[in-house]
Amino acid sequence: MAEHDYLAHADRVRLCDLMLEVGPAAPTLCEGWTTKDLAAHLVARDRRPDSVPGLVVERLSAWSEKVRSGELRRDYPELVAVLRAGPPAWSPLAWARLDRLGNTHEMFVHYEDVRRVRPGWEPRVLDAQDEDDLWRVLGWFAGRAFSRAPVGVVLRRPDGTTRAVGRGTPAVTITGPPGELLLFAFGRQDHARVDLDGEPAAVTSLRHAPLHW
Repeated sequence: MAEHDYLAHADRVRLCDLMLEVGPAAPTLCEGWTTKDLAAHLVARDRRPDSVPGLVVERLSAWSEKVRSGELRRDYPELVAVLRAGPPAWSPLAWARLDRLGNTHEMFVHYEDVRRVRPGWEPRVLDAQDEDDLWRVLGWFAGRAFSRAPVGVVLRRPDGTTRAVGRGTPAVTITGPPGELLLFAFGRQDHARVDLDGEPAAVTSLRHAPLHW
């Protein structure tokens, strides 16, 4: 698979271009993080696999943050250049197929974190392969993302394909393109262009629920 044929690589390039355009102090949708903070997170994730468990296991998060803080010592242009270069040759994610599996969600969400904090943004129109890649990774993460949701959740693509997640009742159906559903699942509810259908109280509780994978 050629580098330019899949979303994870293309979004990495787009994100790096945008980071250079807006500069190191620009805000992002990651609360409290500037673009430099976000770039350091992504470089640490690429190059320091020992820091990755702490991204999902709270008791290990201090080590992950220490590694990320070390990357902040790089000059911003260097940091973005390292991010653009992608995972090092020794990393399995340096292989295009595994990069597609392991980084589609990461690059898509964080590119939108930089795009959508700025005024005038609109959702991107993606091709069918990209939408399918996002739907696939959404299936891997949705169960965890909605595990603490106060209601049941049904994810629905515009073509009518659905996936039920969450165990609560009543259920709320979230309809939108896979990328918008992924952003909602990753806690960007206010910036995801989706439709929510269900009892009003259930819809409100889901829209404001703390979601994370």
